[in-house]
Amino acid sequence: MISGRIACRSIAVLLAGAALLPVGNATADPVDPVPPASGPQAEPEASVSVTKAEPEASASGTQTAPAASASGAKADPAASAAEPLADPVPPAAGPQASGLVPGLALNNLLPFWQQMDTPDQALPPKVYKPSSEEDAVEPRDAPEGAYDLIEEVDPIDALGGVKCSEETGPRQAQVERWLKRTVDGEQSAGDCRAIRKFQKKHRIKPAIGYAGPVTWATMRLVTAQKNPNAAKKCPVRPYRVACVDLDRQLAWVQDSKDVVFGPVFIRSGREGYGTRTGWHAVYWRHKNHVSTLYKSPMPYSQFFSGGQAFHGIYGNIFTPVGSMGCVNMTLHDARQLWRVLKKGDRVYSWGRKVEE
Repeated sequence: MISGRIACRSIAVLLAGAALLPVGNATADPVDPVPPASGPQAEPEASVSVTKAEPEASASGTQTAPAASASGAKADPAASAAEPLADPVPPAAGPQASGLVPGLALNNLLPFWQQMDTPDQALPPKVYKPSSEEDAVEPRDAPEGAYDLIEEVDPIDALGGVKCSEETGPRQAQVERWLKRTVDGEQSAGDCRAIRKFQKKHRIKPAIGYAGPVTWATMRLVTAQKNPNAAKKCPVRPYRVACVDLDRQLAWVQDSKDVVFGPVFIRSGREGYGTRTGWHAVYWRHKNHVSTLYKSPMPYSQFFSGGQAFHGIYGNIFTPVGSMGCVNMTLHDARQLWRVLKKGDRVYSWGRKVEE
């Protein structure tokens, strides 16, 4: 029986498809933009000096990102004796994990090219003012089922027909703790029943009780909905700040202490193309942007660091590896964020995506 199960697992791994491997080197953080003045929200054209600058062409003709001017910077009046002068240092990332596949029966798997990551704009775009006719066009809707919560499961369970997984998932201990069960990091019949109940409630497929990354991500979101900034990792300011938690793969917007958007699921940059941490500012918004590098749609793009932007995608944001640096969202969430943020609004990101 043991040898047969090992052989079955080997066949499942081969049929599940090759994993995408991270490539490239991490990029350095840019100079932090100057924060806007406190008080009422500034008009988009006057909020941050970075929004005034046109991108400069390099010798090779490649566009470079607008840079904030160091001259004329004013101190943040919100700073006080009770608030540290320096912004917090982003925390270190956790361990890496790998080896999971989408939890779909093999006869239902999408063609391999449809499972690949949506590429993002890796270089700064050419900034221009879209015409009113262009802005009047709304991006197309996502196809039905594009954002279904498809769990990443052990290859043995991806063959289909499994009612309750006997496999210990990579997030077993965290899921057991969240469900207030005995934390031993080992799957049991009781664990499986509790996990399946949660998966069915939140429409996670397949609901087979496997403690995978999508189930754990959903639990993190449920917890964060009460207070996404409970750990106080996103600085509170008297103006809007878009908070990007790369550790938990969540984003929200807070205005002072009030959460005005989110939290929502995101997918950030993969290993070697990580979303840059620290302070940034929205310097260009383009509703119907298309990547000039990869010719892929980037609806509701809001660029905050070179070619890195918030934008919607038309596929699953729970793929094991990340984007090429952008902060991906569902189309619905990207559209809502478009209505909340303005040119010049601040962005603060920290942590690092753990590739499952």
